[in-house]
Amino acid sequence: MDVDTRLLRYFAAVAEEGSLTGAAQRLFVSQPALTKQIRRLEDDLGVRLFARSRSGMALTEAGREFASRVPALLDGWDEAVRATGRAARVLRLGFLDAGAAGAVPEVIADFRRARPEWRVELRQFDWSDPSAGLGRGEVDAAVVRLPFPGQENYTVRELFAEERGVLLPARHPLATRETVEFHELWDESFVAAGAETGAWREHWLGTEERDGEHPVRIGAVTSRPDEWLGAVAGGCVALAPASAARYHSRPDVVFRPVHGLSPSRVGLARPRRRRDEVVLDALLRAVSRRLSGGAPERADAGVEPRTREG
Repeated sequence: MDVDTRLLRYFAAVAEEGSLTGAAQRLFVSQPALTKQIRRLEDDLGVRLFARSRSGMALTEAGREFASRVPALLDGWDEAVRATGRAARVLRLGFLDAGAAGAVPEVIADFRRARPEWRVELRQFDWSDPSAGLGRGEVDAAVVRLPFPGQENYTVRELFAEERGVLLPARHPLATRETVEFHELWDESFVAAGAETGAWREHWLGTEERDGEHPVRIGAVTSRPDEWLGAVAGGCVALAPASAARYHSRPDVVFRPVHGLSPSRVGLARPRRRRDEVVLDALLRAVSRRLSGGAPERADAGVEPRTREG
């Protein structure tokens, strides 16, 4: 019997989190989709892996046996993928938006000239996966916006920060202002990422900067820039990094700086250090030097970037 490795990752996440909700946020999938995949795995195996209750998902005896073996299977598969990439001399770097990635294409071009035997693939992911492919094992490293769900499982180097502002319909009364106070936006309808993105969604709704008495009003849920801008043009507002003004412009949408918001932090994330990654290390050092050396929208030029585990 063949089993999709994706189903194994889903099972491992539910087993570790003890709930569908936590696992769905970690995997950046909807809870109904995750439930369906777990049932599919149980059908394929012909056994029940979880006992479901209001308190969560408890492993059955068969589930505990399976859970004791799956991590080693996934580690072996991931190492096989990495080894294959090294043998083929391919590196995969994920990113979410051009404002965060900045000069990465230039770094890659320099890298290719210095190491023509290697191929670097730069892959863009939409906002349904804030880990930019790391969570699903699709890339070797990624330029990400912090925080993202599951970031404690990776080595993360913070590179720079840029101010967050707001995208407004051009006809909005606040669009004529040079700057906006965040509290003036509390009663607006916001564009949000999917609920499965957890901390990422909350950050881009400014949840921590609210007073607790003004719950967020969701006017639209999107995962792609064109849908995002369309929702703003249609009457919603959206928090955005300052670079959005350069990379996502249209005549019926304006960007305005916002007082009362923490900045957006950009980081370089990778799985915990493994063996035989000398070439990847060289590429990531070059990316780190270029991005932390000066981003146009950087807000904390006096703060040194730092490396942390998780």
